[in-house]
Amino acid sequence: MATEGRNLSEYNKEVIPSGADFKIGIVVSEWNDSITLNLLEGAKNALLENGVKEQNIIVRFVPGAYELPLGSQFMCKNETIDGVIAIGAVIQGETKHFDFVCEAATLGIKDVNLKFNTPISFCLLTDNTMQQSIDRSGGKHGNKGIECAITCLKMIALKKSF
Repeated sequence: MATEGRNLSEYNKEVIPSGADFKIGIVVSEWNDSITLNLLEGAKNALLENGVKEQNIIVRFVPGAYELPLGSQFMCKNETIDGVIAIGAVIQGETKHFDFVCEAATLGIKDVNLKFNTPISFCLLTDNTMQQSIDRSGGKHGNKGIECAITCLKMIALKKSF
């Protein structure tokens, strides 16, 4: 497992670009909200900690992970933003539904990234169990929301460097 023994919330603050001039959208799945709200909190706290102004963080909710790409596209098309963090959690069930939702959300987010030339940070947990999601949304592996916020800041800075 890639995150075994790693805390996703740890990062070197000295190498993170300031987000003081960035405007960032966050699209959050309402499904598995006990997980996604923790990821949202981690992402928002990391953005604020790295200079993004509260009024420059726009949060919108979608019903589930499957809707994350379209929600991200709406954000890119209708808001003046520098980047998006797409937050969701899909937990393995007894059917193939898990596979279809994960693939559609993943490819959809990638497509919106490229279509709008806008950094969209992939904060979609695709875990086998609820415990794995808990561990990655503020538990023993930290909070992937923090990691994705930092990724978003770095990618916005990279885009602005060209």
